[in-house]
Amino acid sequence: MTAPHLPVLLDEVVDAMQPRAGKLLVDGTFGAGGYSRALLAGGAQVIAFDRDPSAAKFADGLPADRFRLVEGRFSELDAETGPAALDGVVLDIGVSSMQLDEAERGFSFMRDGPLDMRMAADGPTAADLVNEADPAEIARILFGYGEERESRRIARAIARRRDEQPFTRTLELAEFIEKTLGGRRGAKVHPATRSFQAIRIAVNEELAELEAGLAAAERALKTGGRLCVVTFHSLEDRIVKTFFAVRAGKTPAGSRHAPPVEAAAAPSFQLLFSGAQGPSEAELAANPRARSAKLRAAVRTDAPVWRAAA
Repeated sequence: MTAPHLPVLLDEVVDAMQPRAGKLLVDGTFGAGGYSRALLAGGAQVIAFDRDPSAAKFADGLPADRFRLVEGRFSELDAETGPAALDGVVLDIGVSSMQLDEAERGFSFMRDGPLDMRMAADGPTAADLVNEADPAEIARILFGYGEERESRRIARAIARRRDEQPFTRTLELAEFIEKTLGGRRGAKVHPATRSFQAIRIAVNEELAELEAGLAAAERALKTGGRLCVVTFHSLEDRIVKTFFAVRAGKTPAGSRHAPPVEAAAAPSFQLLFSGAQGPSEAELAANPRARSAKLRAAVRTDAPVWRAAA
């Protein structure tokens, strides 16, 4: 089945992962299968993970002797593969473009659909959060995950409105937030953008999943194995940047989202390159959605796995 979107930073990911025969790699965020196909084309064996059951249709035609799709979270990858078993792990963090484009999934306010936003088929929906969470919790989510400066104002307005009529549709919530903030006033970015991002992250526990996934990859990679992570916004990138810096023996400055961390063990990763790689001009011309993408990558050393913080 033809993939409905372009995998971001594909050439850079393949170059970093170095797929070839005899290697066992994990694509932790299968989506439409773009990374998996490229890794398989290099001759590697691939185990892919995706908690979205609709992703399974994109696995049709992939070689059964070298590919397996697991319906589950990438934070559980080491439970599936065992410790020190993998030659590489790639993670593409956030919502996929195919999920954004499917109105019935409720991820985007550009198309009307049910207020859902779940990547998997179970658990509380965005409507459950918006209609049932305490206003203080909604404000915390909007500010912490969306960096929305008007978080308290929006949360109070949502609480007043839901008492009269619960929110059920994406456009309904987006238009309400826009009205609450006084309209666009010429802004290029829709006033609901930050709120929708924050609600989606909260519904899917994305940042906690990312932190757990990075730790799982550390456990599952063998010496010389490579971990590549593609992110799309600052909250995700900050977590990845901090993880790599600390595990590589550096101690980055703290921030509101990532307090200072002191090195506590021998470095378990060596950075593959300094900083983050972004899309080329050619990729941006072909796929404007890649504009905020960043790739960070590191190589597993022979040091023991770091113990979880108490």
